[in-house]
Amino acid sequence: MKKQAKQTNKTPQFNRPVEKYFYELDQLYGNSNLTTLTVGVALTFFGIMGLIWMIPFPQFDFLVKMNAHTFLNWGSFFIAIVIYSYLKLAPTLSYAVLFCIGIMSYFIVQLEYLERDGGPSVILVCSIIAIIGLLITFLAAKKNKAVNFNEFFKLLTIGPVWLWSKMFDKLKWKY
Repeated sequence: MKKQAKQTNKTPQFNRPVEKYFYELDQLYGNSNLTTLTVGVALTFFGIMGLIWMIPFPQFDFLVKMNAHTFLNWGSFFIAIVIYSYLKLAPTLSYAVLFCIGIMSYFIVQLEYLERDGGPSVILVCSIIAIIGLLITFLAAKKNKAVNFNEFFKLLTIGPVWLWSKMFDKLKWKY
């Protein structure tokens, strides 16, 4: 849905809270290369999710007996928090992010299998991916102007749903 800002004394007012965040990100990064930002934000998100996924989770006997212990890890809580936060901002866009998270989860599990078979550590691979993603995102964001930490943090946290809003706008889909 296109942003519908009402101009009152040059201060835009928005119908939904998410539009304020998108407006701010548009003002900060609207002139940046969105493809580069998308790659950087996606790599950063994947790397951080993989690192959180690999934090050891306590094994409970009742979960092991039910064979449910493999699906419960810190990454599951991270995903739940992210999706809940995005769901409150923009439900339709949160489903698009959830789809991407599903794909990323598949690849993290594949990295776990690779590590189990003698490949590189998932933590090492995800750390490298996160650092590369942060560098790409920072360089793409810095092209416009100097970026402070708060603005950069907002890009990393709201960025995935904001970038999906750009895709929905291009496809003329409502969100």
